[in-house]
Amino acid sequence: MKRRKARELALQTLFQLDNHEISIEEAIGHVTDEQDTFLTMLVRGVIEHKEQIDASLTEKLENWSLSRLPKIERTVLRIAVFELMFTEETPAKVAINEALEICKVFGDEKSSRFVNGVLSKYTDQ
Repeated sequence: MKRRKARELALQTLFQLDNHEISIEEAIGHVTDEQDTFLTMLVRGVIEHKEQIDASLTEKLENWSLSRLPKIERTVLRIAVFELMFTEETPAKVAINEALEICKVFGDEKSSRFVNGVLSKYTDQ
């Protein structure tokens, strides 16, 4: 499975986990029959590091609270920030670009601009 597809499926899986009390394996099983280590790593990583990711995002958000963000943008940001903070294999530019492309598929033009604004703060340090 290509990494873009894994990220899209991670978004769908995390969206489910946000709305239902089901296991990670069950949620992944709802979106794909394939076993993919990158997909599983993204989902588990976001879940396991959610507090740190959310704390980091809260620092970067201006005039927004994390709870007020639309679920798509919030979930895309969590995946991208997980990759930026906790994986060394994905270059920052790739993680950000992938997040923007996924926003264009699942959100709208405003989504990708907003996400880009937040994620650019991770590379401006």
